Amino acid sequence: MSTDRISDSFARQSMMQTLGATLDSVSPGKVVVSAPILPSSLQQHGVAHAALTFAIGDTAAGYAALSLMPEDQEVMTAEIKINLLAPGAGDRLRATGTVVKPGRRLVVATCEVHAITGEEEKLVAILQGTMVPVAK
Repeated sequence: MSTDRISDSFARQSMMQTLGATLDSVSPGKVVVSAPILPSSLQQHGVAHAALTFAIGDTAAGYAALSLMPEDQEVMTAEIKINLLAPGAGDRLRATGTVVKPGRRLVVATCEVHAITGEEEKLVAILQGTMVPVAK
């Protein structure tokens, strides 16, 4: 597994730059991405928009899958589902993507998204999806 490969790919994602997201950690089968809850990322009730939650959750799950793939492959999300459990109230969202079942043709990954305020964390969403290896 190459951390540089994932860091370089993440740096090319203009959406993550727009959201102010950071790649916090990379290990085999697990990736953590976080983003501040900016005024431009709020919905009408003053909490993080579900689109922010979904974007960093999908990204963390996808990179978790990529961390287990051969160097000659990339990854695309084939499908992903989100359950929004609580409002994303806080300073930041942290998405932890984890591979559940690696495979040659399909990789199943999950992601937990927590809202963070100071030392407090609250689970606000879970995602589960299928990632597909694609040739570079």
